[in-house]
Amino acid sequence: MLNNEFGQLIRQARKEKGYSQRDLAALIKLDFTYLSKMENNRAEYAPKEEVIRKIAHHLDIDPEELIYLAGRIPHQEEALLSEHYKSMPMLFRRMRENPEFAQKIFDAAQDGQ
Repeated sequence: MLNNEFGQLIRQARKEKGYSQRDLAALIKLDFTYLSKMENNRAEYAPKEEVIRKIAHHLDIDPEELIYLAGRIPHQEEALLSEHYKSMPMLFRRMRENPEFAQKIFDAAQDGQ
């Protein structure tokens, strides 16, 4: 299921670029009806990573942000998750239970960029 922000972000960026749905769909070689469904959060499945990256490229959006909003995990992160899959539920649970801990993790991630 796509995050509501995914569709909103695409729609807003598309309009700022002056593209119609048909224009953008043609650039990324996608059926415009599927693009419409994505923008309106009615798509039954998230697009493939390569399609998300094309959308991000044409709309000047951070591709990783868009991939995560689509409910996907970027290919380069899959190895890390595979290696630490047993620890992930505990990490997410701790972040939910302790917002201060979660904020420290997010702050540390931002500092590393």
